[in-house]
Amino acid sequence: MELQSLFFSFLFCFSLTLTAVHLAAANSEGDALYTLKRSLSDPDNVLQSWDPTLVSPCTWFHVTCNQNNRVTRVDLGNSNLSGHLVPELGKLEHLQYLELYKNNIQGTIPPELGNLKSLVSLDLYNNNISGTIPPSLGKLKNLVFLRLNDNRLTGPIPKELVGISSLKVVDVSNNNLCGTIPTSGPFEHIPLNNFENNPRLEGPELLGLVSYDTNCS
Repeated sequence: MELQSLFFSFLFCFSLTLTAVHLAAANSEGDALYTLKRSLSDPDNVLQSWDPTLVSPCTWFHVTCNQNNRVTRVDLGNSNLSGHLVPELGKLEHLQYLELYKNNIQGTIPPELGNLKSLVSLDLYNNNISGTIPPSLGKLKNLVFLRLNDNRLTGPIPKELVGISSLKVVDVSNNNLCGTIPTSGPFEHIPLNNFENNPRLEGPELLGLVSYDTNCS
């Protein structure tokens, strides 16, 4: 009887520990998302439900969680938001979809987004984002969709992206990128019009003949 009692006590403590871990993770993710909210101007009150006093962000509009209350989607496309992205987004380690297209987001893409190891879709197109494409995005080994078109991005297409075998869609058209277009790995099947309207971007990379950083700074 005593053993049984000890066993149930252990199970109860273990359950409490797991709950505490999940709550701590949810709080951490809520903090990261609330940091994003504070960096954005939101004239249509799309983020009104993002209340930092709640235990978990899973009840917030435009946020989706899995069964363990970990954030898997942030859907804020076409929401009339302006402001900038924050490095804290890199803490959403279970995030699969980051949808922030068709807003007026400025500033740069935080390199910390390379920590989102579960990310499937990064949609930042039709914004006002500047700076370079972080090479750290090459760490996103589950990425399928990378749409950064219609921004003000500069610099080369990072060669680290060539190593993402899952990548099916890349669109960086209508920016100010330079260098050459990669042709190996997933880029072998990306149509050339997904690179158009980058005046300083050279044609497809000719391996052994054209250096990767041609006319690119």
